[in-house]
Amino acid sequence: MTTLPLTRSFKDTQGVEITVFEWPVAQPRAVVQLVHGLGEHSRRYDHVAAALNRAGFSVYSDDHRGHGQTGKAMISAGITSKLGPLGPGGMSATMAEVHQLTELIRAENPATPIILFGHSLGAMMAQRLINRHPSEYFGAILSGSTLLLPGVVPSDGFNKRWDATPGGSGKEWLSSDHRVGHAFMSDPLCFPDSAAKAFGLVNASKILGLPSRKLRSDMPILIFAGSEDPLGAERGNKMLLNAYRRAGVQDVTLIVYEGMRHEALNEIKSEKVLADVIGWINQSLEA
Repeated sequence: MTTLPLTRSFKDTQGVEITVFEWPVAQPRAVVQLVHGLGEHSRRYDHVAAALNRAGFSVYSDDHRGHGQTGKAMISAGITSKLGPLGPGGMSATMAEVHQLTELIRAENPATPIILFGHSLGAMMAQRLINRHPSEYFGAILSGSTLLLPGVVPSDGFNKRWDATPGGSGKEWLSSDHRVGHAFMSDPLCFPDSAAKAFGLVNASKILGLPSRKLRSDMPILIFAGSEDPLGAERGNKMLLNAYRRAGVQDVTLIVYEGMRHEALNEIKSEKVLADVIGWINQSLEA
């Protein structure tokens, strides 16, 4: 029996080796391309991929430049000295390699809908990718995101509300399950830096922008967030919802989970979140 995920790699256009994980199923009804967030890596989504597999969907995810196994290999190759820095081409090259994975998925699944599923920084990159390549994705799921405009996107201070937590990890803002923050901080493939500190203000600014009016009006988009998420919460994600509607996208859904924080997928009641995501995908495919 094959152990999942399968581990693969490809070289991006600048020669950086990108590690990819694949959780395939036979005759998938859709392929979900997971796009992980800042400071983390794809294997934090094993439980998400397993749930999607059970629902009949194949899953692919890359470890972005500067992150996870890709970042570890970049250090070994002398491209960077630590996890975080994105290497030659910066954020533009990082978004390009995520799109390169989309092209690989399409080559291997020529008739199967592709859904882009991004969390946090990954959701921000996903916003840019569907703007640029709207015909390549059936739909998009944006977790822990917000409207990407200066003054709306906070840059730091995410854990301020929980700084006095006894025995805290400094990552209480991720989830009300305190084990999540401690696991993040003890994971050698994770790092706690902000985007500006990890790869600089110029690279961080490249994810900013509004939904494009060139988006397909029938593209289904799901936005979900915790009400206690210091990144976007209800306010930032309602602004994002309205921005998509102003851009002409008709099928946009927002779910705000009361009491949950930034990583709804890692919350105490994450099974409810995963059930909602799978239900939304099924409904969208059947529409």
